[in-house]
Amino acid sequence: MKIALVTGAAKGIGRAIAVALARDGFGVAVHYRSSQTQAESAVAEIRAAGGCAEAFQAELTDPAQVDALVKAVEQRLGPLHTLVSNAGILKGNLIALTSFAEWREVLAANLDAAFLLTKAVARPLARRREGRIIYISSDAGLLGDLMRAAYSASKAGLLGLSKTAARELANSRVTVNAIAPGIVATDMTADIPESRRAKQMAAIPMERLGAPEDVAGVARFLASDEAAWITGQVLCVDGGLCMRA
Repeated sequence: MKIALVTGAAKGIGRAIAVALARDGFGVAVHYRSSQTQAESAVAEIRAAGGCAEAFQAELTDPAQVDALVKAVEQRLGPLHTLVSNAGILKGNLIALTSFAEWREVLAANLDAAFLLTKAVARPLARRREGRIIYISSDAGLLGDLMRAAYSASKAGLLGLSKTAARELANSRVTVNAIAPGIVATDMTADIPESRRAKQMAAIPMERLGAPEDVAGVARFLASDEAAWITGQVLCVDGGLCMRA
């Protein structure tokens, strides 16, 4: 049985990915930082469907906790095959009004954590000469987003990290890719003002918000054997919002 670690898997996109991978036969490590009840609920959902899952708590901006998390997953579930770096936060403000502390908080949660996770899993995956690393970025990292400079910068940073990691690990047959979701209906986007949501909907060619399952389907593919020759890519899952020539 292949093992996947999905960070921020207690709810939203991360939970949908964890459930989808479990459906494909993965044993899933459901990571959470503070949402213990929701993480345990995700584990219960997976087990009720006949899957294998355990919950793991860690603060991903702490290098020691990241290393301990990866070791705990491998000790309790087995050798890691897939890392889905999904956990992140969103804070909105104009650049001129964003404090350096707020900037660093978002960069640490969204980008530093992905770096630390990649550093922790790279050698074990390379030694086994197989594996998948999948970053959940955002269209904001490609297009920018009003009042979300730190978020957009952190998600753009994931794209650069993914390409470098893909080059470094390619000879070890470990693939590294990023998914850039558009506007997905989750807790993170639930408080968008209705006037702004109407403008966002108008900009989406498919005229609907995404669902977490839309992103999970792409993560399932990237984690599968069928995606073994795809690396260093960014897949936009956004209803056409980020079309490029």
